[in-house]
Amino acid sequence: QISWTPLLVLGYLFYLLLGAMVFQLLEKQAETHFRDQFQLEKLKFLQNYTCLDRQALEQFVQVLMEAWEKGVNPEGNSTNPSNWDFSNSFFFAGTVVTTIGYGNLSPSTVAGQIFCVFYALFGVPLNLAFLNQLGKGLNAHLLTLERWVQKPGRAQVQLAIFLTTGTLLFLVFPPLVFSYVEGWSYGEGFYFTFITLSTIGFGDYVVGTNPNKHYIPVYRSLTAIWIVFGLAWLALVFNVGADLMERYLQLKWHKSDLSLAEGATTKLEDEPEQPRIHIPS
Repeated sequence: QISWTPLLVLGYLFYLLLGAMVFQLLEKQAETHFRDQFQLEKLKFLQNYTCLDRQALEQFVQVLMEAWEKGVNPEGNSTNPSNWDFSNSFFFAGTVVTTIGYGNLSPSTVAGQIFCVFYALFGVPLNLAFLNQLGKGLNAHLLTLERWVQKPGRAQVQLAIFLTTGTLLFLVFPPLVFSYVEGWSYGEGFYFTFITLSTIGFGDYVVGTNPNKHYIPVYRSLTAIWIVFGLAWLALVFNVGADLMERYLQLKWHKSDLSLAEGATTKLEDEPEQPRIHIPS
């Protein structure tokens, strides 16, 4: 029997190639437009402020980029809230152990970087164990996937309720809150929600970073707690989806093998029986 693994590998590579082509088609032209617009704005700035030359402007842009990489928002002034108060530090610790890693904030001191390495070394396995146990708790009132597949009925209703409730709690309602607090559109809030809970974490949208808004002190801490429970739910959904996909691929491949075997058997039965030569011992 031929393994279905090569089919999965080809499908995986095809999916990556398809994603690359679609992202290139959707984003490359917009990137070119923004790049040209940025260069035009720099030229206008130099024309309005003739006391500056291009080298001085590039140096200032570099300072802005370094400040952003260190987690300092160039907007506003020195009265902006600290990125390392307890609430923000708690949120950052959560992004480390959950491997989200937005990228908008990172330790800048050598001591902080070394501590972050060892903190993640022990924290990531601890987080996985915690999420695994939390996932078992969320799945306590559901039948196993195998029984659901073999005996559809009440388990299907339970699974539907579980998926619907989780979708509302972790994917539908939170963007409404983020849209209200952060000033995002619902689409941006939904995008942030899924990118966060799937641990992709691009860092283009992060809660509690707008210097022009006043956030309650526990806002990011509550968001971190929501992320933990959302991670457990979405991880369970991903596991169910992966298991169903594997079962589907194995079933399709097994049926293909059976069809080939039945075809070979039919061909042998249709052929006339060949005379057998008996060789005495």
